[in-house]
Amino acid sequence: MSQSKKASTYVALLRGVNVGGKNKLPMAYLAKMFVDLGCDDVRTYIQSGNVVFRATEAKAKKLPGQIAGHLGLVFNYRVPVVVRSAAEMAVVIENNPFLKAGAFEETLHVLFLSTRPEAQQIAALDPDRSPPDRFVVRDREIYLELPNGVADSKLTNAYFDSKLATMCTGRNWRTVMKLYEMMQG
Repeated sequence: MSQSKKASTYVALLRGVNVGGKNKLPMAYLAKMFVDLGCDDVRTYIQSGNVVFRATEAKAKKLPGQIAGHLGLVFNYRVPVVVRSAAEMAVVIENNPFLKAGAFEETLHVLFLSTRPEAQQIAALDPDRSPPDRFVVRDREIYLELPNGVADSKLTNAYFDSKLATMCTGRNWRTVMKLYEMMQG
């Protein structure tokens, strides 16, 4: 496919792919799906559903529904997909309040939301749900500091999905940084 000059770099973040033996999906198959849907320069990162690609903005907006729909039809998987542009990822990295406060990078995670939550939904979140874990909601991201790791935290996708009436998928800080690096070329 030949993209117009309006093509930009994006990352697609699939939730629940190749996690704990569930929703097994070869990354080569996933990459081919993106190519077949008209994306260029398609690259995957690790086995958990991270795809960096180039596309027009119009194409990138349609991809979450197309990818999720295809995986539902072919594999019977319910796999939500979130897309962010390189510019949006730069803002995510710049706005991490825990990193700015000197937190250890190994304790940091980001939940990427499919939609922006309402202010009253954010205000209703329990800041003491899972001490010593902390979170900050900014725009369509939730920044997490999980000093004891993600396994025992009560700050889960399910908690935020239900309270914020959206869908999220999380990545650790190392993965966020690697994806952004890949988006730079």
